[in-house]
Amino acid sequence: MTTKPKARKFRIKRSPTATHPREAQPQAPAAEEPRVSASPQAAAGEVSSLAEVSTGQTIDKIRQEGLTGRQLRMARRVAQKHGLAPTSDFDAVRLLRASGIDPFQRANILELVTSDKTAKDGSREVDHPKVQLPQTVPTGGQTLPSVEMTPAERRSEEIMRIQRDIGRRRRRKLMLLLSRLVAFVLLPTVVAGYYYYAIATPMYSTKSEFLILSAEGGGGGGGLGGLLPSQFATGQDAIATQSYLLSKDAMLRLDADVGFRDHFSQPWIDPIQRLKPNASNEEAYKVYKKFVKIGYDPTEGVLRMEVSTADPKVSAAFSEKLIAYAENRVDELSQRKRQDGVRTAIESLEQAKAERRAAQERMVTLQEGSVLDPEGEIGSIRQLIGNVELQLQEKQLALNTQMNNSRPNRAKVQALTSEIEVLQIELEKQKARLTQASGGHSSLASQTAEIQMAQADLATADLVLQSALENKRQAEIQANKQVRYLTVSVRPVPSQDASYPRAFENTILAFLIFAGIYLMISLTASILREQVSS
Repeated sequence: MTTKPKARKFRIKRSPTATHPREAQPQAPAAEEPRVSASPQAAAGEVSSLAEVSTGQTIDKIRQEGLTGRQLRMARRVAQKHGLAPTSDFDAVRLLRASGIDPFQRANILELVTSDKTAKDGSREVDHPKVQLPQTVPTGGQTLPSVEMTPAERRSEEIMRIQRDIGRRRRRKLMLLLSRLVAFVLLPTVVAGYYYYAIATPMYSTKSEFLILSAEGGGGGGGLGGLLPSQFATGQDAIATQSYLLSKDAMLRLDADVGFRDHFSQPWIDPIQRLKPNASNEEAYKVYKKFVKIGYDPTEGVLRMEVSTADPKVSAAFSEKLIAYAENRVDELSQRKRQDGVRTAIESLEQAKAERRAAQERMVTLQEGSVLDPEGEIGSIRQLIGNVELQLQEKQLALNTQMNNSRPNRAKVQALTSEIEVLQIELEKQKARLTQASGGHSSLASQTAEIQMAQADLATADLVLQSALENKRQAEIQANKQVRYLTVSVRPVPSQDASYPRAFENTILAFLIFAGIYLMISLTASILREQVSS
């Protein structure tokens, strides 16, 4: 009973390094022999036959396969083992394939290695018949291809499996990331953009600018030298005015005058910006701070105000009212200080006037109770005393002359003596008038001293009164300098186009906010996950 040999399925294995002919083309084998033509007619210049031309084309195709030098050397050895005589490595591949032998089959390589070992051991190689061509096989036998894989194929398959797994994981993570971004960033951004573009009520803003000026440089006549802006003088007033306009007091005053709550409680305003009809003052104040913006520029001393409402005319009316409130507040800020300074100066002046009046009344009283002009009276008395003393001296000389005579005239002596006595009595009397009190009145010297003191007090009162008048004048000038004036440089004008909401900018801002929140949460979660896993 004869058995048919199993047909072997030949397949050509290519090295991983020679997967593409173009890439392996430069790697020519080092042991490649020069191609020798098998036909002697080619050397003689004759025309090649059809077989020779087909052989050359087959070798060119094998050359284009990009076989490595190791594969070519292996093919030559297999050809020599099977008794073929190739002219080159490529010709050895051609001859083997023409004989139905795959030079790169694993069985051939193993037989070649075994034969090499046997040759090295010195043993004799035994040739076994080997069928190289396909044969018929029994129907009941195994007809499936071999599942045996080389290590290189197994490694490449494992690498491919790992790469597929990595790609699958990356795709899954990418899909999860995209889903989270859509859920936490893109979807809220789309909702915010839809609100800003389709739902939000347009708000019209009215802008205005005003300055707080102070009166500086008062002239000699007390007039205002000019209105000049002063940062140092008006900085605190500007800040105080800004704080007042942004306060709840200003909001309540604006609501009482022009109906702030009624405007923002209208039903056609979107729910997010609309104020509830029965809202508290705190809720209304939040809306007020949102739609009334006031900024102070310290470099220029300008207060910039922007009021936004759903109606441009209402916005302009609100701005006018707030500017009027600011003017009243500026006047109140400096009024008390000015009044205090002027009041003090006026009180000092009134006191100086009273003191001068009292000093003058005292002097008049002294003059009424004594001589009107004590100094003049004293001068006349002194002149009279001088005349009496001169007459007394003349009479004394005449008496001495008579007494020097041997026989003086008694009548003349008696007359001169009586005149001298009279003059002495008069002299004593006049001197007594200067230093002694008479008739219930003080002496002229005492009266003169009192009058002089009264005159000095009156002069002092005059000086104090003059100083008080000057102080009052300076206080009025300083009060005028401290006056604050609010000057509107940009009047509020109703706008024709809506200023808010800024749909594109707000949508981009919402996207950035949601993206930042998601980034912070994801970073925090990854850090916590890493800490827990470690």
